[in-house]
Amino acid sequence: MSCCGQNGAKRKEDIHDNVKEYYGKTLKSNEDLKTTACVTPSIKMKKHVTDAMKLIHDDVIMKYYGCGLVVPECLHGMKILDLGSGSGRDCYALAKLVGEDGFVTGIDMTDEQLETANKYIEHHRDVFGFQKSNVKFVRGYIENLKDAGIEDNSIDIIISNCVINLCKDKKSVLQEAFRVLKDGGELYFSDIYADRELTDEIKEHKVLWGECISGALHWKHLYSIAKEIGFEVPRTVSATIVNVTKPELESVVDEDLSDGSDAKFVSVTYRLFKLSTKVEREPKEVLYNGEIIGYEDEIQFDHKLNFVKDTPQTIDGDTAAILLSSRFEDEFEMKKAKCCANPSKNEEIDPFVLASSDKSTNNQGNGGGCCPGSQKCC
Repeated sequence: MSCCGQNGAKRKEDIHDNVKEYYGKTLKSNEDLKTTACVTPSIKMKKHVTDAMKLIHDDVIMKYYGCGLVVPECLHGMKILDLGSGSGRDCYALAKLVGEDGFVTGIDMTDEQLETANKYIEHHRDVFGFQKSNVKFVRGYIENLKDAGIEDNSIDIIISNCVINLCKDKKSVLQEAFRVLKDGGELYFSDIYADRELTDEIKEHKVLWGECISGALHWKHLYSIAKEIGFEVPRTVSATIVNVTKPELESVVDEDLSDGSDAKFVSVTYRLFKLSTKVEREPKEVLYNGEIIGYEDEIQFDHKLNFVKDTPQTIDGDTAAILLSSRFEDEFEMKKAKCCANPSKNEEIDPFVLASSDKSTNNQGNGGGCCPGSQKCC
């Protein structure tokens, strides 16, 4: 973990302690949450995802405090890392979806949450019908995955569910994610973002920090950090406005803003890909084969890019590089794009504008999975 001086180190330590206390002792169930930031939006999940969710123990569900649904597509046989795994809800759902050939690791710093997660490892192995468990939970900090034993270039997919905003040093979190991902790997995550730099009063508020508000990054900074580290341009999947509804907390957010307006917050699901610097980047004409379970007719890759089965579509060089370098390679037929093709590229987008428009994919339901017993994503 890196910090700027002794005061920075003390500040980070205080944040860790406050978050541990809030999620380990203050919150007893998800009914104790005080804002909508850590409540999953009401979206329609794919059937294979809901089927997996139904198998998760009630105690694990009750101690789940995440926001958004972080289940990407095409998971069979993948090695997945969940940053801030909490009670293990997402890990167990993913463990079912990756199958016995895959593996899921959850990392969390809160003892009480880890105790709940570890308690039900054998229960879920039995319910899933697996001969051996394919999930484990480790104690550690997501800013320093090396100390938790996560090796370089060892992970296919990283997920994170409303946790990165709880960390002081968000750049270190993304740097560590980049380190442990394989080339072609993906960080698929939901987090809270602000429309501005927040005041010190908001940043110092313990409850608002625990509720994922005080630590919200100005959304534009994600793009600059991702570029500096080496990720592809962030791809926005969906965005939902977050409301601070408790009067005593709302007054803190509303106070002392220099331009006289109120701070606004949004829950955004992004996907970040790590590609080799040597990868080819040329526009391609692609054809989706419709073999990913739950996405037989179409797959919404981000808020504007939708692949329809057996329908030719021209994509830009960056998107083609992602598909060719990742777990999606076998799901598309590709050929060189026509010389006159000029497909639009993925660019920076204001999530507040997206959340207020009809183009937000909040109703899509982000699920993923593959055929049991198959080595191929389908």
